[in-house]
Amino acid sequence: MKKSLYGVLYLLCFGIVSIIVSTTAYATNGMNMEGYGPIATGMGGASMAYDNGTAALMNNPATLGLMPEGNRLDVAVGLLGPNVKAEAGGSEVKSSGTAYYMPALGWVRKSGQFSYGIGMFGQGGMGTEYSGDSFMAAGSGEKVRSEVSMGRVLVPLAYEVDKDLSVAASLDFVWVGMDLKMALSGAQFGDMVAELGGTQTAGSASGSMVTTLAGAFTGGMLSNMNWVRFDFSDDSAFTGKAKGTGFAGKIGAVYKVSDELSIGAAYHSKTAISDLETKSAALSMNVSGSATGGQNITVPVTGTIKVKDFEWPQMVGIGMAYQAMDNLMIVADYKWINWAAAMKNFTMTFDADATQSDPSAAMFGLGGQSVDATLKQEWKDQHVIMIGAGYKVSPEWILRAGLNYANNPIPDTYLNALFPAIEKSHIMIGAGYMISTATTVDASFTYAPEVKQTSDSGVTSTHSQTNAQVMLSYRF
Repeated sequence: MKKSLYGVLYLLCFGIVSIIVSTTAYATNGMNMEGYGPIATGMGGASMAYDNGTAALMNNPATLGLMPEGNRLDVAVGLLGPNVKAEAGGSEVKSSGTAYYMPALGWVRKSGQFSYGIGMFGQGGMGTEYSGDSFMAAGSGEKVRSEVSMGRVLVPLAYEVDKDLSVAASLDFVWVGMDLKMALSGAQFGDMVAELGGTQTAGSASGSMVTTLAGAFTGGMLSNMNWVRFDFSDDSAFTGKAKGTGFAGKIGAVYKVSDELSIGAAYHSKTAISDLETKSAALSMNVSGSATGGQNITVPVTGTIKVKDFEWPQMVGIGMAYQAMDNLMIVADYKWINWAAAMKNFTMTFDADATQSDPSAAMFGLGGQSVDATLKQEWKDQHVIMIGAGYKVSPEWILRAGLNYANNPIPDTYLNALFPAIEKSHIMIGAGYMISTATTVDASFTYAPEVKQTSDSGVTSTHSQTNAQVMLSYRF
């Protein structure tokens, strides 16, 4: 047993290190996954009041108190397949970000009244990628893309107060990676600058570099700005260029009202994450005027970008599980996600390197200067309803189905086609098979039907998605 436990811990440590550098997700309840673990995602994502394996670390850690004595090891992988398009003025472009893989790993031991362990899960994210010849590139000729990924290493402790009540808490180490290649038209950027008479409806731009550029326009050195780009990306499917880490926590409880009915609840705290930072960023602009001899020139400025106050929101979930018959379980959850407090603004600070290699940046004196850019988000809180059922058709097989519905948290005013996290409905099916008394395999499939939303700027985002998860579980 000691050797087996050492083997499990080695596998977990090796797997967590591997997964930390390879977790990217595309989510469907805002930036959250619609569910965690194929047992829950086979039943609408509901998970608050029944044993759903080590996915409890992401759902309600108190359900670990419902598992039988001994050890459980879960190894899972998810495939997320978004289908995203953007359209404006009769021109349509499809995002080439169509496949994301998300592994997960967890081990839990129940001994007496205590359950404890460790696990790693991808929390969620979002991402798109559009070609450089599309309208999304604003004439810059370079591709635009976004990718946000977030994961957690979780350490839970659950305690059975008595035969009916279990309580639990977890400490979560959180990491976030972000890539962004974003293009704004000159008109869009100018509208963010108060010194140029901008309305600042969609956001704001200020700082010493903005003041210098505004002076170049009012002083006659520049007369036109065609586009502006913010670029930090490693073009990798596994990491984000700007990175940050932090902590969060969860508490939960499960209560058996009767032999047939259980109720559960969990609270997930808001994260406390450092600024997402990279020293290999660029801010570039295409301008013309007397200083350029009337020619359009691109001015690239290198420097450091910090994405500030990017956090995952607090969440509250409540739910029930009802064993209607020996072979039928019905589950239902409600979850509140406080996006309004976490996604009010998207804020970046760009600090230019003191020495610039490109002569045009030096010509305008942009070295060592800064830009503070804010894009308004104003997301609304999200309310998620999850219902599902599992039916055991034989001692080995169980079939699952469920529905997941949430309101779209993103207002039309601030919808950005680079971040179209607008899915609402999800149809889910799943199955589990007992290979032996020690080994089971579970799988789920989710279909999110197509939704459309048009921003106040006239860009229509279209989003549909298929997700799949499979998990191998071993008990010893």
